[in-house]
Amino acid sequence: MSRTQRKKSKSGYYHIMLRGNELKNIFLDDNDRLRFLEILGKKKEGKEFYLHAFCLMDNHVHLLISEGTEDIAKVMKRVNVSYVQYFNKKYRRIGHLFQDRYNSEAVEDDKYVMALMRYILRNPVKAGLVRKAREYKWSSYGSYINEHDYFRSIVDLEPVLELFSNRKEAAQKHYIEYINQESNESFMDISEAEEVIDEKEAQDIFEDILSAKGLSLISLEPRHIDDDMIREFRMKTKLSIRKIAAIMNINKDRVNRVIRE
Repeated sequence: MSRTQRKKSKSGYYHIMLRGNELKNIFLDDNDRLRFLEILGKKKEGKEFYLHAFCLMDNHVHLLISEGTEDIAKVMKRVNVSYVQYFNKKYRRIGHLFQDRYNSEAVEDDKYVMALMRYILRNPVKAGLVRKAREYKWSSYGSYINEHDYFRSIVDLEPVLELFSNRKEAAQKHYIEYINQESNESFMDISEAEEVIDEKEAQDIFEDILSAKGLSLISLEPRHIDDDMIREFRMKTKLSIRKIAAIMNINKDRVNRVIRE
């Protein structure tokens, strides 16, 4: 079967998503995350592409990039190959690390660029890992507002920052306000239908969380479950809100509220 032709962006901007094969983690420690970002930085040194936003989750990556001197397909192939070689050598493994080559969608206007950037940077908030986008270490959020941000050197700030204002201070202020607004925008992401953890494994994880708090299923009541337990369970299982509520025996609206805080 031939591969579907990827849509060419007229603006040159793309939303790129890389995800682990079978949704397995592609980063096992912080050194893996650093190496991935180092590879991105190295591959764009000749202006082959421009990186405007990134967010590294455990089993997938979101990127907002624009074309430079090289076709995006070639860029992503070089990035993928370099990281897979590093990962397989480090962990003494063989075979595919990523599912497919990569997923992409064209970004055609300024409004879409801004909305996509917000979606990418709020990914950890949506997943319940942090309360605010600024709290997540492995994203480009801080690069836009902190001159000493560790990742600032690999992020191409100006094109997107100028969408907020032509004046730097005003742009940064509007950027912070905009990114921290909740929204219902929907972009390419990992579908709930792709959950791979089974119910028995999820139940075991839940029992481990309870045990660490001195609790057990036998005497458990909904009031015993605090927000941090919900966030931890979400982070470890990546399950949908509905399934989390069912396994933890709590209200679905509460799970949704905690994850989106």
